[in-house]
Amino acid sequence: MSSRGPRPTPRRCRRRPPRPSCCCCCCRRSHLDEDTGRFVLLAALIGLYLVAGAGVFSALESPGEAAARARWGATLRNFSAAHGVAEPELRALLRHYEAALAAGVRADALRPRWDFPGAFYFVGTVVSTIGFGMTTPATVGGKAFLIAYGLFGCAGTILFFNLFLERIISLLAFLMRACRERQLRRSGLLAAPCRPGADGLAGWKPSVYHVLLILGLFAVLLSCCASAMYTSVEGWDYVDSLYFCFVTFSTIGFGDLVSSQHAAYRNQGLYRLGNFLFILLGVCCIYSLFNVISILIKQVLNWMLRKLSCRCCARCCPGPGAPLARRNAITPGSRLRRRLAALGALPAVRDADADGRRLSGELISMRDLTASNKVSLALLQKQLSETANGYPRGACANARQNGFSGGVGALGIMNNRLAETSASCR
Repeated sequence: MSSRGPRPTPRRCRRRPPRPSCCCCCCRRSHLDEDTGRFVLLAALIGLYLVAGAGVFSALESPGEAAARARWGATLRNFSAAHGVAEPELRALLRHYEAALAAGVRADALRPRWDFPGAFYFVGTVVSTIGFGMTTPATVGGKAFLIAYGLFGCAGTILFFNLFLERIISLLAFLMRACRERQLRRSGLLAAPCRPGADGLAGWKPSVYHVLLILGLFAVLLSCCASAMYTSVEGWDYVDSLYFCFVTFSTIGFGDLVSSQHAAYRNQGLYRLGNFLFILLGVCCIYSLFNVISILIKQVLNWMLRKLSCRCCARCCPGPGAPLARRNAITPGSRLRRRLAALGALPAVRDADADGRRLSGELISMRDLTASNKVSLALLQKQLSETANGYPRGACANARQNGFSGGVGALGIMNNRLAETSASCR
């Protein structure tokens, strides 16, 4: 007999149920790489936008260019035959004139380019990044000084534009809050404050669309007034004046039309002051408008990424009984879904203020806006450090990946002011 005891009953190894072969890994990877996907998608859309714009401008401007070349060739041949000048010698003279034109010499009598008013106009176009190109330094010393001067001047002016952006957003939010509060008090929906200084609309946030509308209307009004001045003083067509205002205010600065270039004007001092103020206000206003539009463009990219992402995963596509996710700023169909939810046909949409977060398309409240109004270089350095070293530990994954949780410079300012969120943290 064997002294061994009974063998232990072998335990059956329970196999874990196989994980669904859905594209959860793909979805998780897409969530982690959402910033990269947004960047690639935006680059592709910009490429398509450039191709479409090139096609339109080529179709519009190419026939005129061909006709102008034909007229210029005929003019040169007629002049050469009429005056007995060989065409190569005439072209050599024209090349000398082009060199003189680059140095600031014009056929018509214009004011000097490098006196103090002309030099002040030039440095203004440098630091504002307009760069008309009608005046350029010709000496080696001037070109070397321009590099160092433009480096610090452009950086300081961009900081000024960012600070202007903060102030204009704060002012618009304050005015819209005051109008909203007055409207509610007149309709009896808002009681009088129980104590002086109480905030009756502590959680109210003005819409980003209202900010966009106000900035757009102000930019149009400013451009129309400036165009009227340029039409009467410079003698341009009104459409050309509007074109000059957009090219200048957006800091494109082609240089085909440049203001304040004649030797003398009627009320010259007043005109130059008005020209300076219009350009300063126009550049600041269009800069702010571009940043608000960029917020909406980024929301569109977020919506497109969600549409292009994997739809097999339950996290990406909740069932019919799951609550609706927080709507995006411009998500198509959001109003229809909210109406159906109000009628009981769909589950109710969660309130944004119930969990302390805001709907996209809303600004932060005035209390938060006043508390975060002081933005300094230290905050910008912190944002740059976090961007370079990765996001802070413990941050919500989706908070890192929605389009409005980070950014530096103007985009960071707009993120702090508009406080956009596209979905709740999971």
